Amino acid sequence: MKKYITSLLLLMFSLSANSQNVDAKVLTEENNPKMMWWKDAKFGMFIHWGIYAVPAGKWENTTTYGEWIMHTAKIPRTTYSALAKEFNPTKFNAEEWVKLAKSAGQKYIVITSKHHDGFAMFGTKASPYNIVDATPFKRDILKELADACRKHDMKLGFYYSQAQDWYHPGGAVSGNKEWDSSHVGDMDKYIDEIALPQVKEILSNYGDVAVLWWDTPTNMTKSMTQKLANVVKQYPQLITNNRLGAGMGGDLETPEQFIPATGFPGRNWEVCMTMNGHWGFNAWDDRWKSTKELTQKLVDIVSKGGNFLLNVGPNAEGIIPVVCQQNLLEIGEWLQLNGESIYGTSASPFHFLSWGRATRKGQVIYLHVFDWPKNGKLDVPIGNKLKKAYLLADPKKNLKIIASKNSNQLQLPSYAPDKISSVIAIEFEGEPQVSPLPTAGKTFMASSTDSLTKISSLNDGNPNSNWRAKKGSTTASLEVDLGEILSINAFSLVEPWHPWSGVKQPYSLQFWDGKNWKTIISKTSEGTGVTEQFESIKARKFRLLLENQKEAPALGEFVLFRSE
Repeated sequence: MKKYITSLLLLMFSLSANSQNVDAKVLTEENNPKMMWWKDAKFGMFIHWGIYAVPAGKWENTTTYGEWIMHTAKIPRTTYSALAKEFNPTKFNAEEWVKLAKSAGQKYIVITSKHHDGFAMFGTKASPYNIVDATPFKRDILKELADACRKHDMKLGFYYSQAQDWYHPGGAVSGNKEWDSSHVGDMDKYIDEIALPQVKEILSNYGDVAVLWWDTPTNMTKSMTQKLANVVKQYPQLITNNRLGAGMGGDLETPEQFIPATGFPGRNWEVCMTMNGHWGFNAWDDRWKSTKELTQKLVDIVSKGGNFLLNVGPNAEGIIPVVCQQNLLEIGEWLQLNGESIYGTSASPFHFLSWGRATRKGQVIYLHVFDWPKNGKLDVPIGNKLKKAYLLADPKKNLKIIASKNSNQLQLPSYAPDKISSVIAIEFEGEPQVSPLPTAGKTFMASSTDSLTKISSLNDGNPNSNWRAKKGSTTASLEVDLGEILSINAFSLVEPWHPWSGVKQPYSLQFWDGKNWKTIISKTSEGTGVTEQFESIKARKFRLLLENQKEAPALGEFVLFRSE
């Protein structure tokens, strides 16, 4: 079994988080004691709230804006800052927000203390541009939320935009394209007079802060970064993410708006995601994800060893949208029954499951069945002897187990007990015995010309050792010989881009039938990685064809999965 576990650790890899936000050489400490509560928590609430809620996504005739409205609509400082006079969220109730998070099964909250627009949602002495001094509301949001979190035993964290600040002179601007000359200034002065004192304030004035969530380290130098890092060092239990800048790293990897195809084994990571298409409140955005989709995303993330930080964007009155509240309460209902399969669990021992996901807690594996088998038989690719199996919805009734050499089969009821994800607990002996990945230890041949080159970066376990085709290439191929004929029914591609990069890669997976290459599947990725399933193919050689018109084709990892 040791060689199987080693293969898993070497081959289960990850997308790089935001390459603009993380030094590839810095790794997170998965087993740091301060991370234990966070690792058990799994589910948190992200809150993006500021004066951008006043225009609610609309400026002039455009209704697609969010929290970046000042930047994307190129609104002058004086015009945008006047929105503060209209910001009076009298319906804000910190305790109601915390109770909602608890009802949703969320264990921590992270709220924007200052976003890129430079407006502080707390009373700060560093600048009058804040909710206490510049609005008719006159109340400190962070203080009220901190008090409510302490009352209800909820961990609280603060998001802080340390570099980008479109209001205070010297603050960085994404793309370095100023639209208002009054904003031009010295960034070192901005760090010293705005960012540094405000970070000291949010860490010292609101009690025990659990998380400090940096964002977009645009133009951050090593000296700027070190000043802020020195403040953080005074709080040894504080958890920080990987977006401070200048290679400083952090405790968390932060994939944004997508779930990494294979997770970040050996590292702490957290997917942050919106319920619709915006972080800040947009009254015209009705692209809401369903409760089922959000819950299955939570399961998917936890099955890969990560946490889910799910965002809400309150409106200018201080109300979290009703759709968000409904989704959160429904997720909470699911967690009330199935929470033991989420909280305090570790990643799935299985490389891939065609019917769902899995999590583990000691000698129990929780099978999350998304697609209930029509024949009532669930194949579980584990070679261990199972002591018993049962539905969490009916734990007193044991399911029939049919054991074979390398797997077990469970006899299930005719109908799924849960429309979102039915959970089955299996108790087993020893360490999970699963077959190694077919691509473990295999050599890939890559080509962006007429000649093939041996490469090892596609299965070396290093998420940052991306393979890239020759500069200027628009097509490439990747070929692997598995050494024997195996039955394959799925694959994952790990790609190095982000949802906002605008990179698409058409791809085709093929197999060699002894005479010709035959295509299994052809699609186009969004640049953030994919996992695809197909009818089982028995073959020894497989080939991936890539195309990319924006950049040379590239991949972080290419994995094939055997049929269960």
